[in-house]
Amino acid sequence: MIPGGGQPNMQQLLQQAQKMQQDLARAQEELANTEVDGQAGGGLVRATVTGAGELRALKIDPKVVDPEDIDTLTDLIIGAVQAANENAQALQQQKLGPLAQGMGGGSGIPGLPF
Repeated sequence: MIPGGGQPNMQQLLQQAQKMQQDLARAQEELANTEVDGQAGGGLVRATVTGAGELRALKIDPKVVDPEDIDTLTDLIIGAVQAANENAQALQQQKLGPLAQGMGGGSGIPGLPF
């Protein structure tokens, strides 16, 4: 039974929602500023992305630059970027997952990715 005749305290609910929104914005900003790496070919190709998935750097070891075999280099680049993005997604889950649960995760709140 809720004190006060069964009516939820709207002010308290609004404060909680505002705090969760601020926490989410802070976590998203932190993700945008955090860099994670991915690699392919035993580190011959490395990609750096932000926690939000923005590609920031790509390093290619000269040993894999073979004009006769561009396909292998292309595959290594794609693999490194994919690995970096997978690491970014894991970071997103780590940072945003607890916030989603606090908001009733999957509740269909418009504008939220979970």
